[in-house]
Amino acid sequence: MSVLLDVQNVTMHFGGVHALTDVSFQVMNGEFLSLIGPNGAGKTTLLRAITGVVSPQSAGISLDGKAIEGLPTHKRAALGLAMTNQIVCPFNSMTLRDNVALAVGHKRIATIFRAITAMDRSTERKIAGELLEVVGIGEHADQEVLGQPLGLLKRLEVARALALEPRLLLLDEPLAGLNHVEAGRLADVVVGINREGLTVVMIEHNLGEVLRVSDRLVVLDNGRKIAEGEPESVMRMSHVRAAYVGKEAENAAA
Repeated sequence: MSVLLDVQNVTMHFGGVHALTDVSFQVMNGEFLSLIGPNGAGKTTLLRAITGVVSPQSAGISLDGKAIEGLPTHKRAALGLAMTNQIVCPFNSMTLRDNVALAVGHKRIATIFRAITAMDRSTERKIAGELLEVVGIGEHADQEVLGQPLGLLKRLEVARALALEPRLLLLDEPLAGLNHVEAGRLADVVVGINREGLTVVMIEHNLGEVLRVSDRLVVLDNGRKIAEGEPESVMRMSHVRAAYVGKEAENAAA
């Protein structure tokens, strides 16, 4: 497999706080890589550095061989990066379909205002319905977002990211707040998307699902990469288990 994402020597600090220190790793085309570590390890900051939301003090970041570290967020998205957030923020007064349709129309309609006021969005709405089917909530397409359960909103967030036609999907704790059944079903959705050829990088604390779905792990602790490799091998490493300071990682590796 060829390298899709190449992250080299990312260093990010906020005043005296070193969020990331010299972090490097690669993601192969078609891979499902999970980025794990205890709270405060720097995982979300790393994804935000990759997408351009924050600007590291130093970094070399390439997508399919093209350097992107100097590009603004919207240009990185145009090259194929899409990211979901742990806290979902859809347009509550709109339907699920229209939320996704706004993202589908990103190439044709330059601004949110023009997207909202556009008279003809039939093509976008059709594609939006298809994407909602992909994530398993097509029957809810024409329901208003307000009042929907968290599990459905998490799937909506994935559909909105897919609407950007990414080459690399970055997921920030997509399973957070979901019960065991909901988490497993959403993880299965993401696995299905990955098996269709989309490369996935996921931040997640649900180690049971991480071990079940990931091809490879990268582990951060205190802003530094401390391990990388196949899931079962990584979770057997004593320093990885120690980073969690608890029995969850020990049990997951047993």
